[in-house]
Amino acid sequence: MGKTYANSFISSRFIEAKNIFVLQRNSNGYISESEIPNENFSIIYDDKINSFDVVVLAVKPQDFAIMSTTLKPYLNENQIIFSVMAGITIEKIKKNLAVDKIVRCMPNIPTQIGLGMTVFTASGEVDRKELFIIQNLINTTGKSIYIENENLIDAATAISGSGPAYVFYFMQSMIQAAIQLGFTESQAELLVNQTFMGSVAIQNNFTLSNEQWIKKVASKGGTTESALNVFEHNHLSNVIIDAVLAANKRAKELGS
Repeated sequence: MGKTYANSFISSRFIEAKNIFVLQRNSNGYISESEIPNENFSIIYDDKINSFDVVVLAVKPQDFAIMSTTLKPYLNENQIIFSVMAGITIEKIKKNLAVDKIVRCMPNIPTQIGLGMTVFTASGEVDRKELFIIQNLINTTGKSIYIENENLIDAATAISGSGPAYVFYFMQSMIQAAIQLGFTESQAELLVNQTFMGSVAIQNNFTLSNEQWIKKVASKGGTTESALNVFEHNHLSNVIIDAVLAANKRAKELGS
């Protein structure tokens, strides 16, 4: 996610590549793929960190405790800490880093192509001007929603953060079914991919609800109704809801 944000900031011309600095665990990989000057990459914590306006925390939540111990001495009270970590609360970030201006967000993987969905919130110490700047940064990767209730960040993790994997899971199951029906793998992938793309596009271009679209496709006694009956018989809607609730529970566990 750190790489995605850096590339989006640069491609949108919101921030020049020379003004982005990357502190990484090791020196492998990212340098050769980026417009950011090589000298702006480091694996060493130093006083230079103190001069940055925004510090993006793009580490796994289980790595935060160790990272924060090393980072804390180099931060100052005027910096905005921008976290993309699942489960780690604003209060915990404040406590571990001894700073007050915290923005916490949950993006998803389509941010890599500018079609992401990000939900974010902020501590009371972040003023309106700073919040506006942060939202402009976030929107270089797609769309965003600001929320005041921080608990909804974990919910966003379960919905939009993890959501693409649910879509891919459903798509892969349909591809497997298409192959069983006799299509080649490439044909099956095209059938399913285009069906998903077209369905989302038509849903976005009209004001009909999902229920109304289902009724348009599913004629009485037809093929679609047969498939939907299997979904209903196996309580697929409840399974999906239970899965999302399990993801939400795990997001909270990661924070503790």
